[in-house]
Amino acid sequence: MPPRPGPARALIGALITGLVLAQCAPAQAESVVRLPAPAYDPAVKAPRATAVLAGGCFWGVEGVFSNVKGVISVESGYHGGSKATASYDRTSSGTTGHAEAVRITYDPRVVSYGSLLRILFSVVADPTLKNRQGPDRGTQYRAAIVPLDTAQRQVAAAYLAQIGKGGIFAKPVAAKVERYTGFYPAEAYHQDFMRRHPSHAYIVRWDAPKLAAFKRLYPAWVRATPAP
Repeated sequence: MPPRPGPARALIGALITGLVLAQCAPAQAESVVRLPAPAYDPAVKAPRATAVLAGGCFWGVEGVFSNVKGVISVESGYHGGSKATASYDRTSSGTTGHAEAVRITYDPRVVSYGSLLRILFSVVADPTLKNRQGPDRGTQYRAAIVPLDTAQRQVAAAYLAQIGKGGIFAKPVAAKVERYTGFYPAEAYHQDFMRRHPSHAYIVRWDAPKLAAFKRLYPAWVRATPAP
């Protein structure tokens, strides 16, 4: 059995287990849209770069980006609050300032920063939702881009403006560019959760459809095997 995921997610898992088992067809991703490529996305020649992104429950965010070609590693963690409150139990209160986030190490010669943002808002997180994604509610589930330098900040701001003005979404884009104040790795049992527990009810209902949607929309970016 997978480790206890915390009270809120455990309750959600219990409520949907029966529904998942009763369905014959696979669950569908809640919001999937093939977004345009970033209009502003300068090439980076360095072999490694790091991105910090938030898009709701970090299980699914990590699970999708681990399957992106050019991604070297993905780590679940917390962004936006202090080191003292960087734990699942504290963050789940929604009062710490933290968001569940991932730290992605990638090769920008293979997948650009702008492409990571395109994937994030195409299949992982709905950028029009404020402080929620899927069944999860609270500031800890907000969608956010956390640039680590000026170049990333420029790409992030440009892409949010681009998709906000493109008539793609019926509602205004609520996702924000947030200041980086530190990234704190999540507990060991959260790491690589989707791959290690594919039959967990929450994964089956909410996260596996995101990965399936990514593979369907962007087959050229799919890795042969997931990154660690």
